[in-house]
Amino acid sequence: MLGRRRKLSWQFAIAVLVWLSLGGSLASAQTFYVATNGVDSAANDGSINQPWRTITYALDQVSDGALILVRPGLYLGRIRIRGQFANGVTVRSEIPYQAQLRHDSTVLTIFNDSANIEGISIEGFDIAHSGSGAGPLVVQIQDGFNRETRRITLRDNILHDSYNNDILKINNGASEISVVGNLFYNQTGSDEHIDANSVADVLIEGNVFFNDFAAAGRPVLNNTSSYIVIKDSNGGDDEYLGSQDVVVRRNLFFHWEGNTGTNFLLLGEDGTANFEADGVTVENNLMLGDSGNAMRAAFGCKGVTNVLFRANTISGNLPSAAFAMRLNTEGANPANANIRFYNNIWSDPTTTMEDFSDTPPGQTASFEIDNNLYWNGGQSIPDDPGELVNPSDDAQARIADPQLASPAGLTRPVYTPGTGQFAGNYARIADVFVAFATLYGEIGATSGAVDQARADQMPADDILGRARTGLFDIGAWERLENGFIFANGFE
Repeated sequence: MLGRRRKLSWQFAIAVLVWLSLGGSLASAQTFYVATNGVDSAANDGSINQPWRTITYALDQVSDGALILVRPGLYLGRIRIRGQFANGVTVRSEIPYQAQLRHDSTVLTIFNDSANIEGISIEGFDIAHSGSGAGPLVVQIQDGFNRETRRITLRDNILHDSYNNDILKINNGASEISVVGNLFYNQTGSDEHIDANSVADVLIEGNVFFNDFAAAGRPVLNNTSSYIVIKDSNGGDDEYLGSQDVVVRRNLFFHWEGNTGTNFLLLGEDGTANFEADGVTVENNLMLGDSGNAMRAAFGCKGVTNVLFRANTISGNLPSAAFAMRLNTEGANPANANIRFYNNIWSDPTTTMEDFSDTPPGQTASFEIDNNLYWNGGQSIPDDPGELVNPSDDAQARIADPQLASPAGLTRPVYTPGTGQFAGNYARIADVFVAFATLYGEIGATSGAVDQARADQMPADDILGRARTGLFDIGAWERLENGFIFANGFE
């Protein structure tokens, strides 16, 4: 029997998520300042009255454990992020999103051919290309030549409007990279918001992904690729053969404006002879169909192995060749292997789910699908004997209404620097995240997902990071008894 369920305190939830997004620590640190009127000179000590001019110079001066606060303003030019810090150094916009980083090529380069880079967090910035004609990439994190780049965190940043290639590229052997609580929109061409290519131990958590080119005064060309791709295109050129141990959890994906052949999330892409990814967990994500633009499928695998896709919610009118997934190979790819789907919600309340999967036989060697919820607005769930993976393969399939709110017409949370607000009147990325996860991820009290999850294949928390308790619910959202208990112990 369902007990009384209380609503989340918005103020508390937002405060906790913002606190966590800034590292969850109140410990004091030696603080230095960067400002547009600063001077990169030994004559300045980096104090609030004698700030430095650039982030790169500041990183070269500070000791382990320091906090570098970047004062509001427009910072033009390439910023080299470098240094090796065992305990970590944080570089933070003093006022969230008021320090704007712009360049006509890569804005942040996080690699160094002469020394390792380790233990740096970049927090609270507005980062983008300066305009059309820019060189490739907005941010790049990779190993240098025979040098390591590791323990890098991007947190609570607005990363947007690449005019050439990806917004964020993590590649060439970078490891222990965390991309947490950021907001991404508007890449360019056949490229991504995040391209994770031949990397290891990467966490992509709590981010917001969407596109809104018109809001940036750009044409909607419907030619961009996946929001996230995880792959390995360089074979044995670095220490990793296939991206390894990547976790994509508690993210929001919506408003597709890309091409018809790609996905919100794609594993593998380049047709190599090796597995392009080995060990990827995808859990507690919310993928929304609020756009009339068609995609290939919400999720895709091409020549990858050991993939766990669980407790995700895919909801709305999502025009696509296949609503749920495409599992295939290209070029010299080996067949996909050990692809597992548990406790997910696939729900199209508009009855337009015409094709569930595109999964050619022979292109996936092994898979398991169990205990998922399917809903096509009360119409039959499509099942195609010509495809390898069908809802009929799910012995514990739940055909029921998850009672999810329609995402049709949602407001895209583009940031306006002049107002300091995201569209929809949100002040922080954490505000956007809590609002959207609650509005479009919360299941109803009598949802067919309530208390129906397979317990041994559930993450310990839900999309808001709240500890799951009692009998678990299918999908990204957990309806909790006796209030909301956060995974970090706060209540």
